[in-house]
Amino acid sequence: MSATPQKNRSARRMLAAAAGLATVGALVAAMPAGAHDRGNGHGHGHGHGHKPRTVDVQLLSFNDLHGNLEPPAGSAGNVSETQPDGTVKAIPAGGVEYLATSLRTARKGNPYSVTAAGGDMVGASPLLSGLFHDEPTIEALNKIDLDVSAVGNHEFDEGATELARLQNGGCHPVEGCYEKGKKFKGADFPYLAANVTKEKTGKPLLKPYTVWKKNGVKIGFIGVTLEGTPDIVTANGVKGLEFHDEVKTINKYAKELDRKGVKSIVALIHEGGAPASTSYNYDCDSPGAGDGISGPIVDIAKGITPKVDALVTGHTHQAYVCTVPDPAGKPRMVTSASSFGKLYTDTTLTYDRRTNDIVRTSVKSANHVVTRDQPKATDMTRLIERWNKLAAPIANRPQGWISADINGRGSTAPEKPLGNVIADAQLEGLTPADKGGAEVAFMNPGGIRADLVHKASGSEGDGVVTYGEAFTVQPFTNMMNVVDLTGAQLVTALQQQVSGSNEASPKILQVSKGLTYTLDLTKTGAARVVTDTIKLNGAAIDPAKTYRVAMNEFLAGGGDGFAALGQGTNKLVGASDLDLFNAYLAAHSTASAPLAPPATDRITVIQ
Repeated sequence: MSATPQKNRSARRMLAAAAGLATVGALVAAMPAGAHDRGNGHGHGHGHGHKPRTVDVQLLSFNDLHGNLEPPAGSAGNVSETQPDGTVKAIPAGGVEYLATSLRTARKGNPYSVTAAGGDMVGASPLLSGLFHDEPTIEALNKIDLDVSAVGNHEFDEGATELARLQNGGCHPVEGCYEKGKKFKGADFPYLAANVTKEKTGKPLLKPYTVWKKNGVKIGFIGVTLEGTPDIVTANGVKGLEFHDEVKTINKYAKELDRKGVKSIVALIHEGGAPASTSYNYDCDSPGAGDGISGPIVDIAKGITPKVDALVTGHTHQAYVCTVPDPAGKPRMVTSASSFGKLYTDTTLTYDRRTNDIVRTSVKSANHVVTRDQPKATDMTRLIERWNKLAAPIANRPQGWISADINGRGSTAPEKPLGNVIADAQLEGLTPADKGGAEVAFMNPGGIRADLVHKASGSEGDGVVTYGEAFTVQPFTNMMNVVDLTGAQLVTALQQQVSGSNEASPKILQVSKGLTYTLDLTKTGAARVVTDTIKLNGAAIDPAKTYRVAMNEFLAGGGDGFAALGQGTNKLVGASDLDLFNAYLAAHSTASAPLAPPATDRITVIQ
C-alpha cells in the first residue's frame, strides 16, 4: 500500500523513536507434496530404483509483513472468511510466533519445500522493529527460513545504502550496534530487485534472480518491485536509481534462466490487484479464470512470458488465489496473502524431471489463515521479548487516552476516524503564525499504518495510548510542511484523489475540520469531486486566493500522484507528524476525559 516512506534520519531517530522500514508479509504456499509418480509407469515400491518422473515442490509464500512481529492490533489484525451460509466472519490472525508455527507445520512431510516473499517485509513497521531499523524483522525472517524475497517499495524507505545493509549486515552507520557484542548479520536470504538499476552504471542494484536447487530439482525466482516505486517513496529513498517495466524485466530474465537450463520459473512481483471480495477464501476464478480480480497485476500477468510458471504478488494487501491467462491463453496461478503475516499461500508445483519444467495443469494453490489458537514458536517469543526489552523505555510512555477504538488502517471508508484525528493534529500544531499559519491540513491515507485500539497492548491499561502505539500509527516520522497553494491548486489536488494515476484505485486524502465537500463515486475521474460543494469553514474555495496548507513532506513532494500539492511555495518546515500527533493526544485527553472517535462528516459520499 502506498505510504509515507521516509528518509533515513537516524540521528534524531532514537530521540524521536523514529521509524524504519516495514516488513512485507508474504505468500506461503503448500499442498500435499512429496515425490509423486505421475504417468511414467513406475509406481513407488516396485523395486525399479528409478526416481519418479515428477516431484511435487511446495511453494510457501507471503507478502507485506511490514515488520509486524507482534500480532497486529484491532481490525487491522483480522482476516475475513466467508462462511457456508454466506455470512462473513472476522478471524484474528498474524504475528511471527504464529507465522513461524504455520510455516513449519506446513513443511512437515514435504521434502521439497521453498519459502518466498513478495516484498515489503520491512518499512512502515511498528516500533518494535522500526526503532531498530528493522533488524529484528530480518532476524525473524532468517529464523523462519525464508529462502528468497522480492524487494517492495518500502525496502527503499531509508535508501539503497540501508537496503544493502539489511542484505549484507553490519551495524547502523549512525546508531551503531543495538546489543553489546552483537553485530547485525543481515539477511541470509537474497533480496531480488531485477528491475532496479543504478543510474550511473545501469547495473542491477541487487541480484535479479536466484535458483533454488534440491536433488536435481531447479526453480528460478525473479524478483521485481512496482515500476511506480519512485511515486510512492520520498525522493531521497530512490536517489540514483532507475525503476523499469515489470513485464519487460521479467521476460528478459526468464529468457536468460531458460538459456541456462532453468525451465521452472516463479516471478515474485511487488504489485497486486483487488479481488471482488475481501474474504481470503473468495473464489476469484468465478465465473471464469481471473474474472474476480482487477488492478495492475492483471495486465502484468497477461504480459509475462509463458516461461514463468507462477506469480507471487503483493503491495495491495489483498488476499487472492487466481488463474490469469498468460499470453498463450493458458491459465497461470497468481497469488497474494493479505498483509502483516495474517495469511500464507501454499502452492504445489509439480516438477517434471524429464523436461525440468512445471506441469502447469497440476498447479494447485490455497491461502491459509495464520491463526492465533496454535502454539507459539518459542524462538520467536524469545526474539520479541529480547527486542521489547530494548524498546520498552521509549515504547511504554503514555501519550494520551481514548474512549473507544479509533479506526485508521482497519477502516474501509474514504473518511477514516483516525485520519480526521491526524489531520486535526497537524492543523492545530501548525496554525500559529510562527508555526506556519496553516488553514487546512491533508493526510495521505497510506501513511496511516494501524488503528488506535482501546484494549491494552501491555500493562498500561485499557484506553491508554503509548508512544509505541502512536508510532505504529505514524512510523515514518515525516517532517511537516506548510506551503502556499491557490484555491485552484487545492481543487486540482482533491480531483487527483480520483483521477490520473489514482483513478482506478482512489487515494482519498484525510482532511482537517472545516474542509467539507461531496464525493460522487457514481461518476468517473475528476468529476467524482463535486467542485461547487468544496468549502473551507463554510465559505466556497476561491480559485484565485492563496491558502496556507499543512501536509507531510511526502505529500509536499507530490507523492501518491498529488502533483498539485507539490507546487506549493513559501514552505515552512515544522515538527514531525508523530510529534504533532502525540502533542494532540496530550492536549485533548486525560484519564477522566479520554478522546472519543470523531464524527466522519467532512466528506459526503454518493455511491
